[in-house]
Amino acid sequence: MARSLERPWFLRPSEWRRRVHHKLRCVNELGLVGGVTPWIRTRLSPRGSTHSVKPRHATHPLAYRVGSADLDVFRQIFIDREYSPLCDMPQVGVVIDCGANVGYSSAFFLSQFPACRVIAIEPDAGNFAMLERNMRPYGTRVALLRGGVWSHDVPLTISRERYRDGREWTVQVRPCAAHEALDFRGFGIAELFVPFGFDRISLLKMDIEGAETIVFQGDVDWLDRVDAIAIELHDDSTFGKASDIFHSAIQGYGFETSRSGELTICRRRSGPR
Repeated sequence: MARSLERPWFLRPSEWRRRVHHKLRCVNELGLVGGVTPWIRTRLSPRGSTHSVKPRHATHPLAYRVGSADLDVFRQIFIDREYSPLCDMPQVGVVIDCGANVGYSSAFFLSQFPACRVIAIEPDAGNFAMLERNMRPYGTRVALLRGGVWSHDVPLTISRERYRDGREWTVQVRPCAAHEALDFRGFGIAELFVPFGFDRISLLKMDIEGAETIVFQGDVDWLDRVDAIAIELHDDSTFGKASDIFHSAIQGYGFETSRSGELTICRRRSGPR
């Protein structure tokens, strides 16, 4: 077999630049000591223990679990700044955080938009407990729902099928079988307006591990009342190819799309309709 001529990462200038830039972003967000502390603690602390970190772009410290996917989620939001294209949004009112995980995206929005209110939805019990902990300092500005997001109100449960790396940020849901008791509710987006008393959604954030296919296959008339969307589209799940379904669903609703890391960002061409 022919030997690969590709140089290892430690000899590739592009890889060195990428790693240096990453470290500089960590220092910028967490400070000189804070930039390395979480990763040191991860190597020295027992799995399952919790610590906290205070990013520059969050009003309050955020807890994370050693040995979990929490720091990977943290990196995407606060180090890679995937939601930064939305930071110039004016007059942000209601933010719906679908697939809130442990609350890092909600904390980012609550800190970035001081007048906003967040409704955070998360199905996994372990993630939800951390979400409650991280959202507590924000008080009445955030409402928490343990549940899933679906095309309509339906009983759901956690899927036991492994998806991607199987860690806490890849939790999927499925409808309950006929013999199964309700685990938690699946919420349709349209069903959230009345009980929470709002008329528009300033920002709909969605990272629900493929179930977005189900959401956007259903009735999406509520899109008329959404000003911006930040969504991670999953084309490799058992739900089907989300990208095709999503882009077809939003046609005609006046959104311009762009990319930021793993996110598809949709903003209205001329503000709210």
